[in-house]
Amino acid sequence: GGVWAQFFFFFFFQRCVFWRREKECQCGGGDVPICSRRELVDEMVLVDSDEICQAIRDAYYDTRTILEPAGALGMAGVKKYIRENSSSAQNFVVITSGANMDFNQLRFISDRAESSEKLVSLQIPEQPGAFKQLYYDLAYCNVKNTPRSISEFSYRFSDDEVAFIILSFGVTGPEDADTVLKLLKIKGYHVSDLGENEMAKLHGRYLGGGRASLDNEVLYRFEFPERPGALEDFLNLLSDEERTVPYNVTMFHYRNRGSLENSVLVGMQISQDDKADLELFLSQLGFVFFEETNNVMYQEFLNRPGNGKKAEMPDLRRMRTR
Repeated sequence: GGVWAQFFFFFFFQRCVFWRREKECQCGGGDVPICSRRELVDEMVLVDSDEICQAIRDAYYDTRTILEPAGALGMAGVKKYIRENSSSAQNFVVITSGANMDFNQLRFISDRAESSEKLVSLQIPEQPGAFKQLYYDLAYCNVKNTPRSISEFSYRFSDDEVAFIILSFGVTGPEDADTVLKLLKIKGYHVSDLGENEMAKLHGRYLGGGRASLDNEVLYRFEFPERPGALEDFLNLLSDEERTVPYNVTMFHYRNRGSLENSVLVGMQISQDDKADLELFLSQLGFVFFEETNNVMYQEFLNRPGNGKKAEMPDLRRMRTR
């Protein structure tokens, strides 16, 4: 048996070498893959990194297996082909292979695979109540008037007139995203779509807004269970018009990471005389919180001591009479 096996192996090996050399002569040396492609492939589909990441996510949801990017390439191409050609009632076969994956790649893939999320930047008036108004304008910006999920919200005080916001919100598809952006513009918001902005997706969304020089700023980190409407409840309690402590929000960072509990980082400007009353008020909200004012990350990257500004403080009497 071993002799015949060696004979057949040698025979087929020689035939493969002869076939390859023949193809190299016809196609010009190292152009064998290109020549074969011209003969056998009818059409090519170009996909980007986000579409490959979405294919990895879809494969995991369907089969509970994790593909490497090259292994999910075919699935990404078929999805795009179906979408662009409006194909239906057809069967497609995709070859998937490879699971060369590590946690560093998964971190990138999980951020980029969420096709149901839209990343934008907005400008709103730097005044009390503007955050809450933005939340409601965005969260209920749909025909069914049901809450729209907001998965990321990042703000840092930088200007007396305008506040710059980076946020992500849930969408059902490209048409839904375009509708939301149009409605926000109709409401007077200056909106920039960051969906194709690589710098924003890879770096800008994580930079936190830079350093600000503000008088009497304190920083708190809150923890609360992650559930639908949790961010809305937190904003309502934080901006409670019945509160007796005047403060102005100067920093806000929230990111839904899919865990059971989530964290919100909030900067507040308040006089030293009112700080004890502020902590009493915060303790009554029902959330676990930690003061981070002395955190080295805040002191070195988010705070600029000296020559501080004083942001507009809310007029609690005016808020109660509206």
